[in-house]
Amino acid sequence: MSNRIYNTLFHIHTVSGLVISVALFVIFFAGSISFFRDDIINWERQQPIVKGSQMDVDFDTVMDTLAARHSLYGRALTIRQMHQERRVMVSATPSLDTAAIDEAKSRFFLYQDPDSQKSYSYFEDFTLGEFIYRLHFFAQIPYPYGYLLSGFVAFFFLFAIVTGIIVHWKKIISNFYLFRPWAKLKTVWTDAHTALGVIGLPFQFMFAVTGAVLIIGSTVMLGATTLFFYNGDTEKLRKEIFAEEDAYPFANDPQEHNFSINELVSKTLQKWQNVSVTRVVLQNYGDASMHVVVKVKPNDSQRFTGIGQVAYNASTGEEVAAKDPFGSTDYAVAVQDIILKLHFGNYGGYGLKIIYFIFGMITCFVILSGVLLWVEARDKKSTVRWKRKSNQWVAAIVLAVSLSMYPVTALSFTVVKLFKDVNDPAPHLLIFKTFFISWLVFSIFFSIKKDSYFTNKYCLLSGSVLGFLVPIANGVVSETWLWKTFNQQQVQIFVVDAFWLVTSVITFLIVLNLKPKIKGEHIEIPAPIKDKTAAKKVIKTRKLQPV
Repeated sequence: MSNRIYNTLFHIHTVSGLVISVALFVIFFAGSISFFRDDIINWERQQPIVKGSQMDVDFDTVMDTLAARHSLYGRALTIRQMHQERRVMVSATPSLDTAAIDEAKSRFFLYQDPDSQKSYSYFEDFTLGEFIYRLHFFAQIPYPYGYLLSGFVAFFFLFAIVTGIIVHWKKIISNFYLFRPWAKLKTVWTDAHTALGVIGLPFQFMFAVTGAVLIIGSTVMLGATTLFFYNGDTEKLRKEIFAEEDAYPFANDPQEHNFSINELVSKTLQKWQNVSVTRVVLQNYGDASMHVVVKVKPNDSQRFTGIGQVAYNASTGEEVAAKDPFGSTDYAVAVQDIILKLHFGNYGGYGLKIIYFIFGMITCFVILSGVLLWVEARDKKSTVRWKRKSNQWVAAIVLAVSLSMYPVTALSFTVVKLFKDVNDPAPHLLIFKTFFISWLVFSIFFSIKKDSYFTNKYCLLSGSVLGFLVPIANGVVSETWLWKTFNQQQVQIFVVDAFWLVTSVITFLIVLNLKPKIKGEHIEIPAPIKDKTAAKKVIKTRKLQPV
């Protein structure tokens, strides 16, 4: 490789990584916590559920309740439960009956609690788990700008990964085994950045690709594909990609039906072994042409991807169509399913979630070490003074915005548990105000301080203290202390409390071992000096004092 090409790739790697550093840190930090989204929701609502009980609800009671509250004739209703929580999502299309009342001519979407039979709108159902999950793709920014921002950040992250591999290719193996903690600061950041970058490389590459595909593919590319290959027919494209069920013609003939959805679901589960229900669709509700479609998927331990369904005639209860979930799967559907599973890590248990979380935190460290490395490399006496100050401001702002997410997130958990009202019709306002206002205050304070050591130490320290308060707040409010949830096998609640306890202990230990930066020139430790004692002697002889 010529020097020209090398320098070009090196600058692309540096600039692309620096420009997206803050946004990328937010994505990975929030995304890593989002692996425990379901646990956070159940912890917040104090509603632990049994593992494997997804879609284990009384569909007949749910539909009877909805029929008493809404005009359902002629609608297509979908009941699904995408996450491990108690409530189910219910969506309904406008009625096909031309004489329907105005209410029936519009869509509706709600969350239904199958235990209490209470209905909730999206904002009434809003939780901190949902907030953090949506933060990792900037959904708080008006659509589609937040989605596009996260998608293009993922795309440029892919750029940074590829160019980083090319630039470091010759030394990528040798540098992986090289770590010099007592060398100059730039060397330490270089070794850490390279080693952890290589360790997390497969994970980072997978997330860059799947993130870009999910966001850009569902916005820009989906629109372009629809326009050029489907003549603008969005429904046709969605049917091929998302494996939507066939629509049965509406007869416009109201008819009473005497059937049980629960029995049809049980019948479907008996048809195949090792499958679980993903959704139940009722087409042309209350009409002579009404059909019930039960969609299933193989358990992850049996098969990684696959979608099956059975359609029943509601009038007779007879099976009219079926698709084997263990049979062949359409290519587009299989790719979509694989991308979703790889990105969300929902094909394994807590072991996989913990692995994903650790690699997410490693990526966060790689991002910040890359920024610090960039600043340290340009902090030279030969550099113009205003450029050095500008670089220091960049580093201060990046560190302040990024690292302050830790104490802000811990604070949000405590505030939600202590002050959230279950009857509040707009709980998202409390979450938004707590998170964004405290984040702004922390970011401004640490940016003005402009001290990397101070920012690192007190972000980790405050996060540790606030993190310790999370299980305490939960115990005080709900009286479900850590040991009680463990003994009672309330797994989701225990996981969240244990997560904050373990994380707080680890970050507190890191704080105790943090050392201030040495004031003065960078020290080049001679090659023979490899032990800590010798390095200290060099520092002492040069009379360099801590800041």
